[in-house]
Amino acid sequence: MRLKVLSLALLLAFAVSFAAAQKPQYQYPFQNLNLPVKVRVKDLLSRMTLREKIAVLGGNTSVPRLGVPGTHGVEGLHGEDIGGPSQRQGPRQHVVPTTQFPQSYGLGQTWDPALLTKAAAAEAFEARWAFNKYHEGGLVVFSPNANLDRDPLWGRNEESYGEDPYLTGTLAVAFVKGLQGNNPRYWEAASLMKHFDAYNNETNRMSSSSNFSWRLFHEYYAVPFRMGIEQGGANAFMTSYNAWNGIPMAVNPVLRNVVIKDWRFSGIISTDGGAMTALVTQHHYYKTLAEAAAGCIHAGINQFLDNYKQPVEDALKEHLITEQDIDRNLAGVYRVMIRLGMLDPYSMNPYAMIGINDLNPAKGDPWWWPSHIQIALKTTEESIVLLKNQNHALPLDAGKLHSIAVIGQWANVVNGDWYSGTPPFAISPVEGIRKFVGPNVKITFNDGSDPAAAAALAKQSDVAIVVVGNNPTCNAGWGVCNVPSDGKEGFDRKTMTLPGTPLVQAVDAANPHTIVVLQTSFPYTINWIQAHIPGIVEMSNTSEEQGAGLANVLFGKYDPAGRLTQTWPRSMSQLPPLMDYNIRDGFTYMYFRHNPLYPFGYGLSYTTFKYSDLRLSSKTLPANGKITVSVNVTNTGRRNGDEVVQMYVKHLDSKVSRPIEALKGFERIHIPVGQTRTVTFPLTAKALAYWAHGGWRVEHDHVQIRIGASSADIRQKVEITVE
Repeated sequence: MRLKVLSLALLLAFAVSFAAAQKPQYQYPFQNLNLPVKVRVKDLLSRMTLREKIAVLGGNTSVPRLGVPGTHGVEGLHGEDIGGPSQRQGPRQHVVPTTQFPQSYGLGQTWDPALLTKAAAAEAFEARWAFNKYHEGGLVVFSPNANLDRDPLWGRNEESYGEDPYLTGTLAVAFVKGLQGNNPRYWEAASLMKHFDAYNNETNRMSSSSNFSWRLFHEYYAVPFRMGIEQGGANAFMTSYNAWNGIPMAVNPVLRNVVIKDWRFSGIISTDGGAMTALVTQHHYYKTLAEAAAGCIHAGINQFLDNYKQPVEDALKEHLITEQDIDRNLAGVYRVMIRLGMLDPYSMNPYAMIGINDLNPAKGDPWWWPSHIQIALKTTEESIVLLKNQNHALPLDAGKLHSIAVIGQWANVVNGDWYSGTPPFAISPVEGIRKFVGPNVKITFNDGSDPAAAAALAKQSDVAIVVVGNNPTCNAGWGVCNVPSDGKEGFDRKTMTLPGTPLVQAVDAANPHTIVVLQTSFPYTINWIQAHIPGIVEMSNTSEEQGAGLANVLFGKYDPAGRLTQTWPRSMSQLPPLMDYNIRDGFTYMYFRHNPLYPFGYGLSYTTFKYSDLRLSSKTLPANGKITVSVNVTNTGRRNGDEVVQMYVKHLDSKVSRPIEALKGFERIHIPVGQTRTVTFPLTAKALAYWAHGGWRVEHDHVQIRIGASSADIRQKVEITVE
């Protein structure tokens, strides 16, 4: 019996020692995965020197002395940017190609959150791959841009998903989730949203103030950021250059009082490039850089994109800040690093060996994988908007054509923008068309520099396809655009007149079978083209599958269902001044006082859809409750296709100013010919609330629910009572 007890004791001791041997050995408590995040972060900061902490404020989170690896930020609005025009990632050994999707403006026009999640997931995988295999790029991805396209003259319209807060917020949430993944412990990449908040002008952006009420802050400008944080789980964002009501955003109390306190944010808050210095040189908000650095740190900034080290050191010497202030802020940085697995053993992190020990190394780098290329093609197809289709000018029938003239300087190129990466390949419109129609149709190209020569070519062809639009970089250096209707970061547009209109007019005069492709980053006032050209499609720039997606739409392989995410005015006279941030003065479809050229949510299809049987779970909505709204949609045409079903609300008896209508639900749904699908939207009383006296208020009201194909094409209506 003693021998048996002894054997059991030895067996137990062996089991304990074996288990201990299998556990990771931790040199420091911050490496212990079993400790709470708060404890791990506190331990790490306690072991760092002040010099190391100041270094981390620059964005490189590594602490070599303690064996802590780091990662830089990387641009990634529509594919990771490693070696693109922005050159924001510092010195690099390789220009690593990455899958390039349509610009954010185009991604918004898909109205497809699930697809954006897939695109972002592909981007996150490539970010890990490049970081692990090539030691390039970074894991904190500067995306999405959650700013709203309030004004089509804003130079950075291309970076936003649109003018509506609910749509933009929903798509931002989808992109955040795609980047970060669904692992309960780790993120594949961290999403850093840009630029908080109310940033819509490039002119004097380093010193201007966006002035508007707290109500508009909560109901409009801040909505996508709040959704990205609360619903998407984003734990990083960048502040904007501008002030809000006179206080620059990098030092605005709203960072701590709302974002950190109310939204429970606890991660990275970065300045934009040079924003700390601009507090002194542009805003004149502080007299010294030490004061500016201290103001940023007190506001919550924990990452400077600036020459910040000496100002921070001076602020410490002058007792404007303490080391404890820095610790408080850096805790947010390392919360994000823990989610990225940077403090954990590689064996614990499912993303740590991507690109090193991949299961299918024979497939090559992922930007060549068919699955990633297919997502690029799908986002391109879904982003294309059919603006006009008179007398069924589209789709073209390649079997009945002998010759096609493809005209325009942008027809033979895929333009990148300021934050594009390097695509592994790029299919231009003329290449995509030539590949689609095959050798039996003669394809000729003219760059349109000589309209007379272009017209002569068009006259000899069965069909002319004119590609006009813009180069997102303005084909120029920083802060320079030589075409008044062009815009980009650092440069607002001066006009909305399309430069290619005379070329279109010349070609149309020579051949009435002319199709116009707008390859654009923002709206244009194309009144003449809309009046005279039978077929018009619009798409954004930058996709590596630009030409393939376009050809699939032009020739009917894919039924277009992209929808505009911004109101297209008929003239600039329909717009309030650029610096008027009170959108109630006439900005966006919610307050637009004129008849637009194209309304928000607009887009045509090669098939037709009928809406019927709008019904409610209840005609009364309690103050803290919700109802469901359902409608039947039938494909009554001759082609299978997608419809984007949109739900708007109109307040009928509100005691406060409300929008003309406001989007509260949407769904992109595929419906085969002759079939009917039921689309159901939830509607909460909270979604109908307004902001007043420091909180959300649900009022007794009658609300009209409006279901349709765009903000101006309402097919079904019903009223409810809000208690």
